[in-house]
Amino acid sequence: MVEVTALRFEQHPLGLGVHCSLPRISWTFSAVDDSICDWTQSQYEISVCRETGSPSHFVLKSPDSSTVPWPSTPLQSREQAQVRVRVYGSWKDRASERAHSDWSAWSSWATVECSLLSSQDWTAMPISSPSVPSSHEDEPLRPVLFRKEFVLPARVGSVRRARLYITAFGVYRAYLNGSRIGDHEMAPGWTSYHHRLAYQVFDVDLLIYGNGNNVLSVEVAEGWYAGRLGFGGGKRHMYGDRMAVMAQLEVDGLASGRFQVVSDTSWKCHPSPIVKSEIYNGELYDARAEVADWNQHGPRYCDADWERVCVLDFPRARLYAPNAPPARTTEMLAPQKIFTTPAGRIILDFGQNLVGKLFIHSMILPVNATVTFTHAEVMEDDSELGTRPLRGAQCVDTVISSGQPLIDWSPKFTFHGFRFVQVDGWDPRTELSWQSNIRALVIHTDFKRTGRFECSNLAINQLHRNACWSMRGNFLSIPTDCPQRDERLGWTGDIQVFGPSATFLYDSIGMLSEWMEDVACEQSDHHGVPPLVVPNVLDHVWPSIPQALWGDVVIILPWILYLSSGDRHILHRQYPSMISWLDKGVRRGKNGLWDPEIWQLGDWLDPQAPPDEPGDCRTSGTLVADAYLMYVTSLMADIASVLQRETESTHYSCKAQHLRALFQEKYVTPSGLIVGDSQTTYSLAIVFGLLSTEQQLATARHQLAARVRMAKFRVATGFAGTPVVLRALTETDNLPLAYRMLLEDGCPSWLYPITMGATTIWERWDSMLPNGTINPGEMTSFNHYALGSVVNWLHETVGGLRPLEAGWKTALVFPQPGGSLTYSAVSYESIYGNWSCQWQLVHDVDRGEELTFCLDLVVPPNCQAVVKVRADENGTSNLEENVGSGKHQWRIPFCPSPWPPQATAPFITNPGQDVI
Repeated sequence: MVEVTALRFEQHPLGLGVHCSLPRISWTFSAVDDSICDWTQSQYEISVCRETGSPSHFVLKSPDSSTVPWPSTPLQSREQAQVRVRVYGSWKDRASERAHSDWSAWSSWATVECSLLSSQDWTAMPISSPSVPSSHEDEPLRPVLFRKEFVLPARVGSVRRARLYITAFGVYRAYLNGSRIGDHEMAPGWTSYHHRLAYQVFDVDLLIYGNGNNVLSVEVAEGWYAGRLGFGGGKRHMYGDRMAVMAQLEVDGLASGRFQVVSDTSWKCHPSPIVKSEIYNGELYDARAEVADWNQHGPRYCDADWERVCVLDFPRARLYAPNAPPARTTEMLAPQKIFTTPAGRIILDFGQNLVGKLFIHSMILPVNATVTFTHAEVMEDDSELGTRPLRGAQCVDTVISSGQPLIDWSPKFTFHGFRFVQVDGWDPRTELSWQSNIRALVIHTDFKRTGRFECSNLAINQLHRNACWSMRGNFLSIPTDCPQRDERLGWTGDIQVFGPSATFLYDSIGMLSEWMEDVACEQSDHHGVPPLVVPNVLDHVWPSIPQALWGDVVIILPWILYLSSGDRHILHRQYPSMISWLDKGVRRGKNGLWDPEIWQLGDWLDPQAPPDEPGDCRTSGTLVADAYLMYVTSLMADIASVLQRETESTHYSCKAQHLRALFQEKYVTPSGLIVGDSQTTYSLAIVFGLLSTEQQLATARHQLAARVRMAKFRVATGFAGTPVVLRALTETDNLPLAYRMLLEDGCPSWLYPITMGATTIWERWDSMLPNGTINPGEMTSFNHYALGSVVNWLHETVGGLRPLEAGWKTALVFPQPGGSLTYSAVSYESIYGNWSCQWQLVHDVDRGEELTFCLDLVVPPNCQAVVKVRADENGTSNLEENVGSGKHQWRIPFCPSPWPPQATAPFITNPGQDVI
């Protein structure tokens, strides 16, 4: 049989604080016996136990197990329910071939609890310090401590439930009786604060004192709310110039009913010992200003220095409890080495470019001593810290000593992108066991790892690890472009091209789905045009510029999220945003294609572009825009069909056909030559289906292959071409060229950064030059995930696993070995269970050392796979088979393609050289 596991509600990771009165339910299957195959669900039973009344049971005939409707009456704010599930399924016994059917055992009980579903549920108000520094227009705001003492009223029995609902104008940490509440970093996270403000729900049952004094306290810093954001000097106070906290503590189970402690005028506040804490410039902590016992009821607390708070207006933005997991510390790394530069600077090397901050267990310094920690991703020429790419961000954390030992110090309200840390004012080697005394805290949105890949090539494995690290570093509350310089913004183009890779590697559905809500909100402010960054903090720099590929995120990313999750609600919710972009946002010329007068970012960061002109691409930006316009219009037809809007589906399908004809008329000759004649041009035309005849496709196939050979298998694509060039080669029977391009390690290529010691994906193909110097361009990051979108090809083509049906109900298993690779393994934890595909090329002794393709596949319960194998060119050993759930194996004679393919090496540039 199968087990029903991992019950969840909506996309919520825990079930506490679900912001929905009718939370949809999902569960995962786990096979308990390897002899079971072809298991399919035909019905399910849900048992719901509410806080009042007897349990209710609901039986539905359905194969669905993901986001099934809530079967009971709507939940109320704060209400809790227990849910369990069992399923009825049919299967076949592998050994006996006999068919069976039966109910599974019940799953474990899972708890769902609603958050505050209405603004009327809030009694709390935002409170702030009445003291506003006169120079605050140009300087960062000093963090503030907030404090409230209270005593529970007389009660009968123990506390049944205690919950804290809390948010801030800024970022906060909360404490109850001296204990930190939760482990969130940079809460409440960054949203489009004018439209949507997240709040958190914490279970504080174990922290509250039934007898005696309690202290609820909160520390708030400016964060994204009031801090400097954007490059070129940036801008402060994007959302407001007053930090505030809004907290509502509720205790149930008392004789007097529900007891509340809410933020109001009875609270007091005090300047924090953190003098400043900025996202770009780091944190300054003055231990001399530490406030004793401020977050607990202690004898050293002095009320005289504290002042009454002032109350601000209730937020106009929609308050909501997020489905996405929060940012947390997910890993701690020890420094790999410590060394001194030629200039005498002490450098910590953590061996991995990461995003987070330092943690120091113990630091003993004389009074008034100042220690600074400067963070950077690379060393310049392997000699001094490379801070130039940080531009206007200082990335420095500072500690001023009180003379007392500093224990377990870490910055609270900032984060950095770094591998190296320069330490000034303190030599860590003076402390015993310095390697265990210092840690780097790795911080990102705490999503679950879902996709894994490895192969027989160590450099490709490192490339895949680099993409994972770049995603972790750039998924901190929102999907950002980079985590280190004076930017760290939610660029829409970056996540659009990386979306398929992101949703495979990590369970990022909840986070990206909620970010798309912000995209729609910001888009509504700009007449259908999605901003280039969301939340939009660059409107004063680039107001409402319509851009293909970047703006197309409103259609492409929801579709990717739907394919990964099977959740139609995402498409339904975002549908008006999609319509608005196509009907109002896209700036069209007279023929319906993009207005050619609008400059397009296009194939951004083409490796041929000069360091100071990243948009100077060899492929026309307007061509890229028109290709994307046809593609997203065609995608809209599919989306409308999924939503059962058949009239609109027909409408967009006809429009897409018309746009395809216009594209061909404008850019494509009857023989198939395309304007621009570049890798990106042909790749887009092939993958987006822009060619209509066999002759055109044959020409495009030949021309793309020629462009790749002439480039000596080096990359010649930017943002638009990079995600599709290997796929285009694969789809046009140029698989050996795709592998040869993947395995190239000359600059520019995917493996070139690996040869330079990269541990994350670079922004530029040559962020570091072969001589070890940093690219002279002002825009040079060593942690961008966009060009790492190639890992999607690793998953789908090398590993051979991709969804055919939304939610991975059916998957295509089509590994295509090539190059020098002899092994690959890919797995994906879908909403149904774990998919796993592993292949290996071995010499079969029993067949006279004949090369054999060995394929092992695991299909989760309630799923099917379409399995294909191309074992040789004449098709005698090829395989195509449909299989159900369970474990499957194939052993097929395999004939590899000739290897390696040859480059085109003009004798003028390569006299006498045989380039491969």
